[in-house]
Amino acid sequence: MAERRSGCPLSLSLDLLGDRWSLLVVRDVMFAGKRGFREFLRSEEGIAPNILSDRLRRLVAAGMLTRHDDPDHRQKGVFRLTEAAIDLVPVLVQLGAWGTRHFPADPVLTVPSRVLGAGGPATVTRFQDELRAEHLGAPPPAGPSVHASLERAVTEAAATAERTASRS
Repeated sequence: MAERRSGCPLSLSLDLLGDRWSLLVVRDVMFAGKRGFREFLRSEEGIAPNILSDRLRRLVAAGMLTRHDDPDHRQKGVFRLTEAAIDLVPVLVQLGAWGTRHFPADPVLTVPSRVLGAGGPATVTRFQDELRAEHLGAPPPAGPSVHASLERAVTEAAATAERTASRS
């Protein structure tokens, strides 16, 4: 991480996450299940390979992601969230909700913040517990899966968008 400008927690957070790519990489691991370099390159925003490589390196060095050897190809890495990154779920949900209110966002891409926001703190906490099971090896929470609910909602939103587009 760069030299500290101050001890302000917001400033310190922005030093790590305030560029235009870092939160999108965390978002892709968290909500889209992306793990490998090539998967990140296929994100809609179109990150350049050299910038992606730098952001992944910085996020690993800062303790936001861990890198593990891909069991299928030792020269490739698989990235996982750390507890620090999982702690960002409520922040990303609120930032997504804010963006939905103030910008013409794609309805399909608003699903995670809408579903998690509508479910309230208990749903956000449950989603975090599911991420801990997936990325940190914690026991999976019992009961219905928030991740499965998100996938269903994305599928429904995509179908609605497709029907609307075909009518135009």
